[in-house]
Amino acid sequence: MSEAVATTETTEVEEPVIDLALAEEVIQKYKDIPGNLMPVLQGIQEAYGYVPRVTVDYVAERLNVYPSQIYGVLTFYAQFHLKPRGKFIIRVCMGTACHVLGAERIKESFHDRIGIGHAETTPDRRFTFELVACLGACGMAPLAMVNDETYGKMTVQKVDEIIKEYSSLPI
Repeated sequence: MSEAVATTETTEVEEPVIDLALAEEVIQKYKDIPGNLMPVLQGIQEAYGYVPRVTVDYVAERLNVYPSQIYGVLTFYAQFHLKPRGKFIIRVCMGTACHVLGAERIKESFHDRIGIGHAETTPDRRFTFELVACLGACGMAPLAMVNDETYGKMTVQKVDEIIKEYSSLPI
């Protein structure tokens, strides 16, 4: 009698080797400013695209704070990311106006084209996909954004055009 075993495969993005010289530059920039933890963490995220785990211990040591304090800040504010992200951040609005006008179809189309769900990143780090509560442009619903570029009146065809456009760009 053979036994079937169900497995689920997850795509985990490996964290690259981190050059702490970038973190040190950020720390030096803000070291003499009172309340410097937020600007240091923002600078580190800007330098690396996210806040690598190894930089948390480094910042804790250099600023004389506990790593748990840093993680408290990083997990409280939605602006911080602890995992590598894609070069192109795709956001699909799921607010009321967008929902009524087909956001679910747009979400599914992006998912089908790039193969990742909410808060996931493609293994090549080209795309990160996020569902957001509102992008603040209800008159353009359904709405998507790629980085700072807004795409209104979304259709499945526009999803294909967006993926084609950003897939042709270097990462």
